[in-house]
Amino acid sequence: MEAIAFRHARSRPKIPSCDQALTYARGVSVSTPSAGSPTELAQALEATGYLADEGVATAAYLALRMGRPLFCEGEPGTGKTSLAAALAQALSLPLIRLQCHEGIDAAQALYDWDFPRQLLHLRTLEAAGHLEAESAERSLYTERFLLARPLLRALTEAPCVLLVDEIDRADDEFEAFLLEVLDENAVTIPELGEVRAATPPLVVLTSNRTRDVHDALKRRCLYHWLEHPDLAREIAILHSRIPGIADALAEQVARAVHALRAMELVKPPGVAESLDWARALRELDRDVLDAQTAAATLGAVVKYHEDLERVTRAGLDRLLAG
Repeated sequence: MEAIAFRHARSRPKIPSCDQALTYARGVSVSTPSAGSPTELAQALEATGYLADEGVATAAYLALRMGRPLFCEGEPGTGKTSLAAALAQALSLPLIRLQCHEGIDAAQALYDWDFPRQLLHLRTLEAAGHLEAESAERSLYTERFLLARPLLRALTEAPCVLLVDEIDRADDEFEAFLLEVLDENAVTIPELGEVRAATPPLVVLTSNRTRDVHDALKRRCLYHWLEHPDLAREIAILHSRIPGIADALAEQVARAVHALRAMELVKPPGVAESLDWARALRELDRDVLDAQTAAATLGAVVKYHEDLERVTRAGLDRLLAG
């Protein structure tokens, strides 16, 4: 199956083939047995170590079935980025990640030309006496010198999972550009022509809601708000990700982390911090969590000085008793 189509190209780059067992596109059902229902998808995710609740599993399943991007919003540490990685693993698809940041532009997300290699190529042609202007120009703008960034890679390597992480850190202009790419599943490279994905990637966008993302982008997506897991699910996550952890320690860590989240800290701990804390305690050969050990390892779960002071003033004995 051809993954992309180039139209009106000056030179036709090599087109990668797709031998993936799973295919999906807008209006096309997912063929893999692991995604036959939200429950089966949840089971496939659980096999990777990601424990999805019914809402997450249903949203991801519908994104697959409907060929729509999945927009995941929530506090940091609620498992948004991990969901994309787990989906890629569960569906046996490559994961391509676009990390957004302030000032990101289309060139950083889509493609660029390898100017140093192009210059070296010109010098080689000149030294060989083959520097004819028109043919030299054509030889510069081929796949050989094309630096594919995450969005172009997602179009050319699909089926895949494309993670657009922390879209709220990008600006309005980049949002508009991304919306156009998601709508068309295609881009135009002036020197090569149109690049269109025959099989759209599964797109997962995440936002920590540092600012509001425009309605136009959200309307294009299926939306899901991720909460921190409840106590039982967090304990289950600890057991899943840290095999052999003592039941008492898993429960103590989960309860303590839930108490920390209720303290209105600058940076409430997420699941990653729960896992770090539990792993740190196991490295110290602790099967129970006491105040002294909590004080010595608090930096694994609390990452701001102001938060450390607040937790210490509140009393670690009281925290563990909660």
